[in-house]
Parts: sequence; C-alpha cells; structure tokens
Amino acid sequence: MKAIVYDAPRRFQYKDVPEPQIEADDILVRINACGVCGTDLHIHEGEFAPRFPLIPGHEFTGEIVALGSDVKDLKEGQRVVGNSNEACGKCFYCMRGNFLLCLNLRSYGVTQDGGFAQYLRIKADRIFPIGHLSPREAVMVEPSACALHGMEVLAMKPGSDVLLFGAGPTGQVLAQLLKLNGAGRLVVAAPAGPKLDLIGRLAADEIVAIDRNDPKKHHSRLHELSPTGFDYIVEATGSASVCEDAIQFARRGGTLLVYGVYPEADSVRFNPFDLFRREITIKGSFAQIDAFPRALAYLESGKIKVNEIVSDEFELKDWGKVLEHAWSRKGIKIAVIPPS
Repeated sequence: MKAIVYDAPRRFQYKDVPEPQIEADDILVRINACGVCGTDLHIHEGEFAPRFPLIPGHEFTGEIVALGSDVKDLKEGQRVVGNSNEACGKCFYCMRGNFLLCLNLRSYGVTQDGGFAQYLRIKADRIFPIGHLSPREAVMVEPSACALHGMEVLAMKPGSDVLLFGAGPTGQVLAQLLKLNGAGRLVVAAPAGPKLDLIGRLAADEIVAIDRNDPKKHHSRLHELSPTGFDYIVEATGSASVCEDAIQFARRGGTLLVYGVYPEADSVRFNPFDLFRREITIKGSFAQIDAFPRALAYLESGKIKVNEIVSDEFELKDWGKVLEHAWSRKGIKIAVIPPS
C-alpha cells in the first residue's frame, strides 16, 4: 500500500509499505480521508514524542475491509471514524480514572502508524460507525471531540461573556459549542480573512480582526466591547504572544483556557500578583479520550456544522504541497485523500 512514512523529523517519503496484518481484536480500515492537524506539523518537526519510523495522521475516516476473529459488533463495509488515543489502563493516572493523563498514552499517527496511508490497522474498540457524514465532514469528528473535552475543562456557567482567540478548524467548532452550551455573548478575535468571516457566520456575536503589527487596534476594540473584561477566555491560536496578551482581558474571577497547540519550547509570562489580586484561573486542555460518541452525535445531528471548515483537498502523494499549504495558513482545513 502507499503511505507517507517519516524516518526522522522532516524526513518523509511517499512509498510502498506492507499492508497491515490484523490480530483478533483489530479491524482493517480502507482510508477515505484523513485531516491535517496542527499536531501533524509538530510531528513533522519531531515534537510531541513521535516514534519513528511513523505513518502520521490521526483524523481518519474510512470503510472496514477486514475484521479480527474476536470482533463481533462491527461488519465489513461499514463507514467509520477512529478515536486515535488509547490509555494503558494500568498506570497511576489510569487507576485514578484519569485516562487522558495516562503515563503510557498511545496514539495512532503519533506513537503508532496512523491514517496518511491507504489502509490502517486499529483496535476495534477505537472505532465508531458513521451515518450520513461525508468524508470531508467525518475528518472533523476527532477535532470536535477535542473541542468537547475543552468545554468540559472550561466548565462554563450559562449566560457568560466569552472571548475566543483563534478561528482555525478547532476554533470554528469551539465557537459553535460555546454558543450551544451557555455563552451569553461570544466575541472571536483572529486575523482578518475567510476563517474570521466563517466563524462570524457560524457562531460569533462579534468578530474582531487581530493586527499582529499593531495590537493596540484590537486591544482597544476588545476593551471597548467589554470594559470589565470577559468571564472566560479561550486561547486557541497556539501563539505564545497571544496567550500572554489574553490574560489582560479576563474579568475579575475570570478563567483562561489554554487550548492551542504550542511549540514545546515556548513560554509565557504572567504577573503572579495580578493573578492573585483578580483571582484568575488558568486551565489547560489536552486532546480527548472519551468524547467521540458525543462529538459524532453533534455532527450527525447538524448542530455542529463542519462542511465549510474543510476548505482544501490534496492527494496523499502531494504531502510536500500539503505541508506548504498548511504553513501558508491560506485555507482553513485540509483533507488528504489516499489513492483508491
């Protein structure tokens, strides 16, 4: 089968590799599409502890073509999506029920082969059948599940004033979830362009264009919209400078959720007296492990709209062009299509 294989950071090939052999509790999926995530760009650089050689890709959807002997509740021909994360079930955190914090967390596309290939072997308990979702919609189930976990961490009170930084693919989903789950007013700040326009149509009550060269402009507008600040701020850009800026917009007693994917070497500085005096809470949200059924329900029902979020499709063989396009930030979301 054809696949994108990394032997080391920044070193990849589009090449033939053996088709995966399944065991009793596995299934084999023919990949229809796999989404490109910011995490994949970090893996390209060797961040997030990838295990090489590696076929990346964790936002996959496809069709079951073979089942292991112990798999009873699935069948060949079913269209499915896969939850990429697996906990060991035995470590300190798993024994406390905190499976996402597992010390031995495994992830398809990070620590074991993922979906940028024609076929994927995956444990049957990681698989969820889908109904009417198209492949371009189905690649958004995994990022929507991550956004749902972010909502759980945020624990937002109904009727709150919320400020979201970032209008990328997950930001688009987060904005819709925030409006569906209690935001009395949602303001989204992001660079001007199609992403900000789309989030304005899908969910935001107010949009504010970020000017990286003159931040005073958007700072002034945000303070104008809410002079006392916001109850909740979600930082979903992955920019350390934006994260550092975000705290100034928190209302007394407010919460900042650090959601974006940042380079591992980045750091930010906060004034501890400011946090102490205003009683600011800072939270982090990392991936997900149990939100797939709920994310799938949101997308299948149409309550979360994702069709417009996938803006570009590339063939698997054009992985170099995929990376260039992703880094250019011209589109919103890329779906990679393997050969049939």
